[in-house]
Amino acid sequence: MSTPLNGLSVKPQANVYFDGKCVSHSLTRADGTTLSVGVILPATLTFNTGAAEIMECVGGWCEYKLAGSDQWVRSSAGEKFAIPANSSFDIRVTEPYHYICHFG
Repeated sequence: MSTPLNGLSVKPQANVYFDGKCVSHSLTRADGTTLSVGVILPATLTFNTGAAEIMECVGGWCEYKLAGSDQWVRSSAGEKFAIPANSSFDIRVTEPYHYICHFG
């Protein structure tokens, strides 16, 4: 079930991952593109990607490490980082990290 919101359809049921350490809501734009809005609580987690993703920080900060890299990179409010399709990334959070994840 989705609820329209200024041209967006919002899936009201939360996506809960890693025993509640990551919680998000899925949104679909009128053009069919999808994104999720969520928060990651303090933890170090590994996410796998199907589609390419862009993680946009809207509050807090994180450190991330893309698959195949051994370098942690900091991303703060107002910054973005990209993850290729069919890949993975580690994310390390010490305070709530608020994000928008753009898919595709």
